[in-house]
Amino acid sequence: MSDPIETAILNKISALEPGKSIEPAEVAKALQPEQWQRMLPKVRATALGLMRQGKLTITKKGKPVDPDDFRGVTRLRQATEEETALALSRRPPVVEDDDD
Repeated sequence: MSDPIETAILNKISALEPGKSIEPAEVAKALQPEQWQRMLPKVRATALGLMRQGKLTITKKGKPVDPDDFRGVTRLRQATEEETALALSRRPPVVEDDDD
């Protein structure tokens, strides 16, 4: 089963026009309107994981952030093809187990 935070993020950004973005707080408020502040760190962590998978882009002042070194106010948007390719190139290679 899919992670509800991941699903909420992807649903919200897929409904946006290309180039448009949302605040992570919008997702947190949709999931837990009464205690959205408690949900916000989980939303941010999930968004970071999705960025590393090339599924979205986290931006600051309209520019993509370095997933290993950013802080402050950010926004989430759909990843471009180039951003997806870059994210996937940064992933460590998959090592297959040899059961011999």
